[in-house]
Amino acid sequence: MRIAETVTFGGSGMDRGAGLRKDPVALQAALRDGLVLPVWRGKPLVTGDRPGWLVSGHPALAHATAPVFLGLDDGQPRFAADISDWAPEAGAEAVQAGFLDPSVQHHPALGDSYSFVELRGVMTALTPRDAELVATAKALLQWHRSHRFCAACGAASDMVQGGWQRSCPACGAQHFPRTDPVVIMLVTYGNSVLLGRSPGWPEGMFSLLAGFVEPGESMEAAVRREVQEETGVRCGPVSYLASQPWPFPASLMIGARTEALGTALTIDPEEIEQARWVTREELISAFAGLHPEIKPARNGAIAHFILRNWLADRLD
Repeated sequence: MRIAETVTFGGSGMDRGAGLRKDPVALQAALRDGLVLPVWRGKPLVTGDRPGWLVSGHPALAHATAPVFLGLDDGQPRFAADISDWAPEAGAEAVQAGFLDPSVQHHPALGDSYSFVELRGVMTALTPRDAELVATAKALLQWHRSHRFCAACGAASDMVQGGWQRSCPACGAQHFPRTDPVVIMLVTYGNSVLLGRSPGWPEGMFSLLAGFVEPGESMEAAVRREVQEETGVRCGPVSYLASQPWPFPASLMIGARTEALGTALTIDPEEIEQARWVTREELISAFAGLHPEIKPARNGAIAHFILRNWLADRLD
């Protein structure tokens, strides 16, 4: 797919500065000259439609953990820091339930134009470079919060190499940030595409079927297995379309397409709530907001990207 990398979080060719990660002295110098993005409980700081970069030592970073090195943005070092221990004023806490947290938090050390927001709500407004930086920051910081202890011996581990590794001082084990591969598939049969929805999604929202790749499994096999498990539909050959880093919390969405061998549906209610075949004409109506029952996948998600380009016949 020639336009694959135009998907949200599709990358910007940023220099990740891997050589700096092994040089603590150089990293400290880079931090003094660079900028830091605070992230509060998974929410990046933004101002307008840009990340809210701060200088190292800013009062808003008082509760920050050790910063992680993201890379070089046109030569300028960029870092991110987790300030989840900061407690906003009563009534300004995050909304824990729901598909999207609409709440906004403001830090007293920052002006009103700065706020912590859910990344899903602003991701499509970010430039490709900003999106790559924020996605990397969110995924990397979340990994450190959930992997503070050595998986080999249980001892507390240390962050090293600018945040791209954790080292266990007790047994010497080394741990690296993980990304979970997920297949998401355009399943077609003639003029129709197979869509599904999960419990808890907004009313009427449908998307492409998706699922995690299992150990010892190829991408192609995962596509066929997931479609059959969720809907009972068997599929033929599988081809790759595009990929998208998805920092919720840290997946790599692998977009694929396949042709169904039949249309009979047998839903597994433990996997999905509903599935249906949707014609091109129906999907066009859904994208236009005119379909009475179907709302398309959220803009910015690879499902929306694939479906929009399927309608435009741009999957080559």
